[in-house]
Amino acid sequence: MSLLLALILITAGNQQTPVQLRVLIEVVQVIDLPLTISETALVKTKDGYLLKCLLSNNSEFRTLGLRYSLAVVYASNEVNAVVTRNEGIKLRQYQTKSVTFKTPVKLKMKTDARLVLILEQVVSTEYVWEVVKAQENLAAYIQGDYSVVARVLRLTNQVDTPPRRPVVIY
Repeated sequence: MSLLLALILITAGNQQTPVQLRVLIEVVQVIDLPLTISETALVKTKDGYLLKCLLSNNSEFRTLGLRYSLAVVYASNEVNAVVTRNEGIKLRQYQTKSVTFKTPVKLKMKTDARLVLILEQVVSTEYVWEVVKAQENLAAYIQGDYSVVARVLRLTNQVDTPPRRPVVIY
């Protein structure tokens, strides 16, 4: 009986689940955006990498989507590639959610690569927040110039805003 138990334990110990390759990402925080992104990582799949992160909506508006840029940087601060993606995400007011974006990111990275991400745009039901010169802000961050503060432009969302009902005055 104890021999059978030992064989079962040895067999179970040898059947380990495969370890997912996770590559951590630095995030350029843009303070004036209503969305905060943290705990970012790329997870390797057979089709490419998936972006996993924690998103927090810090506004009173429902979030509908975002655009981000992801840069692959090598030790000499040489930017190898910049990938820009638009993603749909629904977050209620003041909600925090762990998400995985299903669009695979195709990247070829060396082991000494560092990844840097910046949110460029956030779309809500009422407004669109756009980072002015986002690529220049990303480049400054990569070069180590942390004094550059990203400016955000807020525009009224004329596309996704629900139509206002007519007011009837009696």
